[in-house]
Amino acid sequence: MNTSGSQRGARVPFTLPAHHQKMTPRHRRLLDHIRQHGDTSVEDLARILGVTTQTIRRDIRELEDARLLARYHGGVSIPSTVENIDYDQRRVMDSDAKRRIGQLAAAQVENGRSLIINIGTTTEEVSKALLHHRGIRVVTNNLNVASILSGCDDAEVIVAGGLVRKRDRGIVGEATIDFMRQFKVDIGIIGVSGIEADGTLLDYDYREVRVTQAIMEQSRQVWLVADHTKFGRHALVRLGSIAQVDKFFTDSPVPAEAADAFEKAGVEVIVAGMELEK
Repeated sequence: MNTSGSQRGARVPFTLPAHHQKMTPRHRRLLDHIRQHGDTSVEDLARILGVTTQTIRRDIRELEDARLLARYHGGVSIPSTVENIDYDQRRVMDSDAKRRIGQLAAAQVENGRSLIINIGTTTEEVSKALLHHRGIRVVTNNLNVASILSGCDDAEVIVAGGLVRKRDRGIVGEATIDFMRQFKVDIGIIGVSGIEADGTLLDYDYREVRVTQAIMEQSRQVWLVADHTKFGRHALVRLGSIAQVDKFFTDSPVPAEAADAFEKAGVEVIVAGMELEK
């Protein structure tokens, strides 16, 4: 696309440059600080991270264009709770962490199990790691998951009916809910958009949430896969509670402010890299 000339003033979709696609440690520290402490000034961020205000402003501009931050006069905050980040953008964000989480969760799926896998970039990583499993049967409302697992010679893939969302190839709607209720599977593998300190699970799309709730109801065990950035991230719709989850696969220990809710829920927390230390 030519963005010069008359197009110069138009805002075009942002894609992180190649050298930022995995997010720098400074980006992560910046985001983690704002999630924990709320609205923060540019000057405070520069002091906390030990860089110049010019560097912080560049970081903020990149993260704002990626819709991870919202900028206002004098500072930055977490963006809107009503609209998620672009799906293609989420795919490259913390992709290494998501891959490790997916491999960790898939490693605990025994051959011959039945699963439902919902919409999400981390659940897609689980499906990639399931490609060498034998005798599994997977129900999904995620056309990306179905496409990935169609490459598995020894997996049966069942795709839900319903409305296909173009932005992420997820399938939602009343027909999808009715479809899910026809099954009772061993494991439901779900992703979420946000986890609050009290263990509340959040997402953005009411239709997607209703499908995921049906998946949880039809699963003998519920496994949640989510990286550490989901903690403290706000979204509009309540999906459920961590108390409805049996296993939580992630890439970092649960933050201190949420640890009590996880302990009370009795959920098994499995951290990529740390399972080898047991």
